[in-house]
Amino acid sequence: MVRVVSLLPSTTEIACALGFREALVGRSHECDFPPGIEALPVCTEPKIDTAAPSRAIDDQVKAFVRDGLSIYRVDPERLRALAPDVVLTQDQCEVCAASLADVEAALRAWTGAAPRVVSLSPQTLADVWGDLGRVAAALGAPERGRALRDALTGRVAEIGERAAGLGGRLRVACLEWLDPLMGAGNWMPELVALAGGRSAFGHPGEHSPWIAFDDLRAADPDAIALLPCGFDRARTRRELGPLVGTGGWAELRAVREGRVFLLDGNHYFNRPGPRLVESLEILAEILHPQAFRFGHEGRGWERL
Repeated sequence: MVRVVSLLPSTTEIACALGFREALVGRSHECDFPPGIEALPVCTEPKIDTAAPSRAIDDQVKAFVRDGLSIYRVDPERLRALAPDVVLTQDQCEVCAASLADVEAALRAWTGAAPRVVSLSPQTLADVWGDLGRVAAALGAPERGRALRDALTGRVAEIGERAAGLGGRLRVACLEWLDPLMGAGNWMPELVALAGGRSAFGHPGEHSPWIAFDDLRAADPDAIALLPCGFDRARTRRELGPLVGTGGWAELRAVREGRVFLLDGNHYFNRPGPRLVESLEILAEILHPQAFRFGHEGRGWERL
């Protein structure tokens, strides 16, 4: 059987959804789904303090980027010992996970036959569905990729059709970072539209934009979805101080009307893989609770 090292949570989930769980021999420090995957050897580590407050994390990341340094370290010795045939990584975001450049640096001194490196760079939902096929083809099972894509896009289409007939599209501010504030781009505006809403910030296929609180106040959205990259709901709640303490927060329409939601950005929205369908379900639940009940409340989201 092919031996696979996945250096990205989403590619780990894709490989497992394709039926290659037993082929995985190594993972990134962030890969934690499906359950039990944590037992695999870890091949990456961050160079920043990920337990620091949001503002401090942002300062660290920007300092690394400014100096042209990588934020992650790939362990070349462990990678060589695992002897993978395929390494799955990404070059979509240098901040989110180990990048193609990091992997290439780790393989630079490789002797013998080097593994095939498959690097993904999804910007839209169509890119994510296409990546299912790219990973499947690299693992020698293109038919599995087609089957998984058809199953997931079918579920997405069904939700989109139901939501389209409901009317009353709420304007939603999806916030991907809280201090400083960042809107949500890439596939997120598409998910919001499919769920029956309108995205206040970000455009499909474009990177997430930095915004100021004045932008949020000017937009005065109907709903606010808090889904910081890499944070679960508990971590997001701990990081709320700078945002909710800002003058004018209590006057926002979404706050006054009780439509501010904590979402699990780590497990769902920021992972471009199979669980973007569950991410869409969560958005549909919070925007149209009278029409959609998938059972994600209390697990994937909660009301602030």
